[in-house]
Amino acid sequence: MSKTNSAPDVALPALGQKQSPVKWAIMIALPLVVFFVSLFLGRYDVSAGEVVKIFANWIFDAGYPQTWTDSAQKVIIQVRFPRAVMAAFVGAGLSMSGAAFQGMFQNPLVSPFILGVSAGASFGAALGLVLSLPYVAVQGMAFVFGMLAVAITYFMARIYKTTPVLMLVLSGTVVSAFFQALLSIIKFTAEGDEKLPAITFWLMGSLGSVGLQDLLISLIPIVGSCIGLMVLRWRINLLSMGDREARSLGVNTQQTNLMIIIFSTVITSTAVSICGIIGWVGQVIPHFCRMIVGPDHKVLIPATMFVGATYILIVDNLCRLLSASEIPLGILTAIIGAPVFAYLLRKTKGGWN
Repeated sequence: MSKTNSAPDVALPALGQKQSPVKWAIMIALPLVVFFVSLFLGRYDVSAGEVVKIFANWIFDAGYPQTWTDSAQKVIIQVRFPRAVMAAFVGAGLSMSGAAFQGMFQNPLVSPFILGVSAGASFGAALGLVLSLPYVAVQGMAFVFGMLAVAITYFMARIYKTTPVLMLVLSGTVVSAFFQALLSIIKFTAEGDEKLPAITFWLMGSLGSVGLQDLLISLIPIVGSCIGLMVLRWRINLLSMGDREARSLGVNTQQTNLMIIIFSTVITSTAVSICGIIGWVGQVIPHFCRMIVGPDHKVLIPATMFVGATYILIVDNLCRLLSASEIPLGILTAIIGAPVFAYLLRKTKGGWN
């Protein structure tokens, strides 16, 4: 009987490198520091001391006398706080999904969008915008169609009760092309002066419209799926050795692949439905983290969580501060991510180490 719930009692080859406590302390502290700094960065000036007092009164009812304006409190609690929280969790989730997919597909070039989730979610959001649905409904349609696209990919790739990795990649390409064609039809037929620009802006990716209500509906699936990937991280090491080797070590590869796909798709669909398409995160961050902690997914997955959160927090701050009108987040992640990924790819020669 195959053993799927515990690590195999087999000596595995050393995958990682000696981990430095100082290195991990920095990786853990950085997102917390950048998160706090994000709360008082912006065109509306609020000091760090006022930010601390606002949160102390809001969360702990500390009773500090209000020396700040109501507008400052509204900006911190209703605008910057949910935006920073979402940036951190989206960055962490997309990075973890990218690392998990790269291990599952045994390819460091893979992104979380490879199975068609971004194309499906984009079509769902565009359809909702064309139908003039409420924004919550647009987010819901993006999530549903993102999940639907990956489900179609998975079942299209099924052959004789198995799902080969190569078939998943090919099916994802087909499904992405199909939903991209549907998206083009939506954009071509969009009427009026508002719908087509709204679709275009949504596709660029942004955290500008995130509010407290978005946290309530998005953090549960993202956090739950991130925990799932954390639990599976030792099995991803075995999957990266190949299906035959993983099965010989007692891992049900079909079940594990399906669980990784489900968790990663939930994270990516949720992120895309809330923020639009934010590319290159799931490709660049895992590659960068391998240079820091090595290819062992038991440490790589947690590392991508911290580094990915820090990365998106920093990039989102740049989006807010570099120009008078906010730069879409997806544009800046592509401008930064593509050349950085090219450099990392060149430096590592496309390998895992």
